Amino acid sequence: MNNKNNIMRDEKKAQDIMIEDVHITSPNDLVAAAKLKMMRCNVGGLPVVDDTKLVGIITHRDILLAGGEALGLKVEDLMSKDLKVVEPNTPLMEITKIMADEGYQRIPVVYDGNLIGLVTQSSLIRALAGLEQL
Repeated sequence: MNNKNNIMRDEKKAQDIMIEDVHITSPNDLVAAAKLKMMRCNVGGLPVVDDTKLVGIITHRDILLAGGEALGLKVEDLMSKDLKVVEPNTPLMEITKIMADEGYQRIPVVYDGNLIGLVTQSSLIRALAGLEQL
């Protein structure tokens, strides 16, 4: 990678690569409804939003590990609450490090506690692939 690509990559922020039209679920939704939404939207996880505040995330993996009886539970009963989030101005390299170190496939982007986007492994790869073409 040449020096120009390094500079461009270092300047990219979460807000430059995040998905803004994020599919979400509510803590009071049934797990079965969240699973159906994931399948219909072809996503592996949904941020859980109460009013406008991000309160958790539920993934397809969470649902699979909980077993079939989990489908009748509320999302809040199964969601992960201890989230790693980033702000809009978080550098791309910091996001990459979090994903690599923690094994996350998606990281919510928040501003003042409100969900404003989602950085996924796919959006990160697309951004890095685009930089390679410079």
